[in-house]
Amino acid sequence: MVGRAKKTTWQRHQGIAVANNNFVFVSVGTHPQQFNRLLEEIDRLVQAGKISGRVLCQSGHSDYSTKYFESKKFMGIEEFGKNVIAAGIFITHAGEGNIGLAKNSGAKFICVPRRKEFGEHTNDHQLELAKVVEEMGLGLVAWNPGDLESRLAQLKGFRAADVPRGRINGILDEYFAKAFG
Repeated sequence: MVGRAKKTTWQRHQGIAVANNNFVFVSVGTHPQQFNRLLEEIDRLVQAGKISGRVLCQSGHSDYSTKYFESKKFMGIEEFGKNVIAAGIFITHAGEGNIGLAKNSGAKFICVPRRKEFGEHTNDHQLELAKVVEEMGLGLVAWNPGDLESRLAQLKGFRAADVPRGRINGILDEYFAKAFG
């Protein structure tokens, strides 16, 4: 699916394996509202053979019970970070923390914004974050979970824009200050 990434100095220091092509890590974040649409679509893609290998999800407050892949409600920050780095593909909600972690660790990622209209968040700020990701070429965006299949196909040849390690959150903050300041 996705080529093996080179380890960064930080990853070598941490003794972390990177980019297992047969491992997809999914995160819906820890916001206290469900993101069932994403979990349902991942289940559909796994069942249809569009995602293969090991799939692990941090499912947070979602109440959908996955049928075709492993999920854990929550995990510690160390376990979470190791999963992001070890995965060949990281599929995440469009939260600033996960986007920053993905970029800082060199993970290939697709973000899927939570939407207020579906009871997934209190507002639509994740649409704005996803727009930044797309405009800056930081990762791929699936605007709706149904877009994931096509984004997974695009991910193989996708090369994210370079951002100095540790700078992504500052860059996102600067973008929002200019756009909404």
